[in-house]
Amino acid sequence: MATPREKWTATVLYLASLSLPLYVLHAQFFDNLVLHFDRVTIKRMPELPLRFRSDGTFKILQVADMHFGNGVMTRCRDVSRSQFRYCSDLNTSQFVRRLIEAEKPDFIAFTGDNIFGTSTSDAAESLFKAFAPAVESRLPWAAILGNHDQESTMTREELMSLISLMDFSVSQVNPSVENSSEPKKETPLMDIDGFGNYNLAVQGAAGSVMENCSILDLFFLDSGDRATVDGRKTYGWIKDSQLHWFHSISQGIKGKDCDHKGDFFQSTKTPPALTFFHIPIPEIRQLYLQKIVGQFQEAVGCSSVNSGVLQALGSLKNVKAVFIGHDHINDFCGNLKGIWFCYGGGSGYHGYGLEGWPRRARVILLELSKGEKSWTGVHRILTWKRVDDETLTKIDEQVLWEQQPLI
Repeated sequence: MATPREKWTATVLYLASLSLPLYVLHAQFFDNLVLHFDRVTIKRMPELPLRFRSDGTFKILQVADMHFGNGVMTRCRDVSRSQFRYCSDLNTSQFVRRLIEAEKPDFIAFTGDNIFGTSTSDAAESLFKAFAPAVESRLPWAAILGNHDQESTMTREELMSLISLMDFSVSQVNPSVENSSEPKKETPLMDIDGFGNYNLAVQGAAGSVMENCSILDLFFLDSGDRATVDGRKTYGWIKDSQLHWFHSISQGIKGKDCDHKGDFFQSTKTPPALTFFHIPIPEIRQLYLQKIVGQFQEAVGCSSVNSGVLQALGSLKNVKAVFIGHDHINDFCGNLKGIWFCYGGGSGYHGYGLEGWPRRARVILLELSKGEKSWTGVHRILTWKRVDDETLTKIDEQVLWEQQPLI
């Protein structure tokens, strides 16, 4: 005959055997049938408009080719044996955080291959992790896509849409045009190739005569991913529709939002512009035999199609420099027909690199001219790189462009 203790134990086990299946059923199915009222979060916006500082400077941090995977479980490539054991995507994040803390930029530009699709099980989750240092900084930032971002669980359009909705991002899926039926409402421009074509205006320093003027333009272009041309695989390229948009918007911003005629606009007609895209143009190969600042260590990974980007940008006269990525162990700047083309240098530890050659990123500094009473237009554009060593060593500082005085 069972004792009271044995009867009590049997009862408990019996009840547990009944409740366990019910718990599993609830966890797996019932929870999905219940309406949840989760807290709605609103995108946090940076302080806008983009503007030069009161000291007459505007600093951009270019981060190229993070190649972020799944985080701590994603291993590094092309690092020393002593580094490899504890090296992961977290090294990339730490590098970006250190750069932000050291340089204190006004704006961060991510120039593609932000995530490495084939190493990413959830593209959205990887994007949030990859851009976390920028979001944490609360600085305005923008991104374009490379040729690897879409190789996971999201299309290029979905990726750019998510990026545009992230906190403190000023990225756009594509440019907008004013709706003629509703003048205050803008609609996306659909007749353009790619996703991530847009421009951002930077205004003059607060309190200056240029305070309400767009004195610098930042253009972002989608250079695509891969394509097949005449039966052969090649990288993507910037299409005619994008160049047409670029040309039309550049022509439309001559002295935009400026109601005075200062020496700056009399001499330049159009504010200077910087352009950002991922895949280099074919002419970059010509720089191998020319004077450059930095290192040319690998073949240029460009498209077999030359769509006339150099000629198009050169004809506008306002583009002073182009900043690209894609080729991780090229980090040079070289001049083609009056326009500087600068690699960012690979910043991501899961992207390929060169053992003993530290990951790096580029900094761009723009300085204003000082008028008699206040800051005026852009006077000079400088750039340098920071490498991921103990002191974030600064290398290859150079002047890209300087406004010539009126004659």
